[in-house]
Amino acid sequence: MSTDRRDAAILAEGVRKHYPGRGAALDGLDLAVAPGTVHGLLGPNGAGKTTAVRILATLVRLDGGSARVAGCDVASDPARVRARIGLAGQHAALDEVLSGRQNLEMFARLHHLRARAARRRAGALLERFDLEAAADRPVRNYSGGMRRRLDLAVSLIRGADVLFLDEPSTGLDPRSRNEVWNAVRELAASGTTVLLTTQYLEEADRLCSRISLMDRGRVVAEGSPSELKARVGGSRLEVAVPAGRDLAAAAGSISAALCAAPEIDPAARRISAPVRGGVGALGRLARTLDEAGLQADDVSLRRPDLDDVFLRLTAGPIREGKGR
Repeated sequence: MSTDRRDAAILAEGVRKHYPGRGAALDGLDLAVAPGTVHGLLGPNGAGKTTAVRILATLVRLDGGSARVAGCDVASDPARVRARIGLAGQHAALDEVLSGRQNLEMFARLHHLRARAARRRAGALLERFDLEAAADRPVRNYSGGMRRRLDLAVSLIRGADVLFLDEPSTGLDPRSRNEVWNAVRELAASGTTVLLTTQYLEEADRLCSRISLMDRGRVVAEGSPSELKARVGGSRLEVAVPAGRDLAAAAGSISAALCAAPEIDPAARRISAPVRGGVGALGRLARTLDEAGLQADDVSLRRPDLDDVFLRLTAGPIREGKGR
């Protein structure tokens, strides 16, 4: 279901940004993010994800179009936008010598809170992000997940309505990544709107209620993860045929069993074909192959994932490194 643009926490319409010598970073970006949701920006390097976040966070001025965040225009009223947002970049901006509590109190004072109010805010954020046990340890002794959660806490010193996250789990191990994901889910559940850019398709799938797929400075597809997957087709059966077995004969049997034209990868000795009927088709195919005397190393049902969506709808795969 599309977001009502009148109620959107983030709204961009026809946003353009051009850099001399580099061309258009954004070429008519349209984006609407519903309040209290986690919305993902996916795209290859150079798609314009980070430029979009920088414009919405008032760090870069747009060249054309319009954008509003938390009801405030980013071009004409950037100060009001900044008072309503938080921003956590790819690299945590923390003092590693200070403790987690001291970092939070320092940033709170930089936001003009008085000493007593800064201590109260630090304590509340340490509790919210499950950092109380480590509150008085130096940040240099924190794990990656703890640092990232502390960085999220810093970005919410002022109780932001909208939080921008640029690559929130880059470089984290699986355990730390899950800690950050849980923290982001809790933020959205409490009413904070989260817009994140990510290089991890699993992250977008697990966290985001809606995803905007960007390519060459504009949104080329948008929807829930399940809606986007449905756009690239249904499930496929994949069969690995062992060496020495007749690949063409196996393909013929698969075609007859599924009433579909299979695709053959001779190098990998794999055959795939579209299928209806879900897991029930696995049993039918296994019986057909067995009756024909054609053994298979593996028979599996593969549903579309965001990798398929990405490769089908953009100019290239996600590559390592930070997109712009």
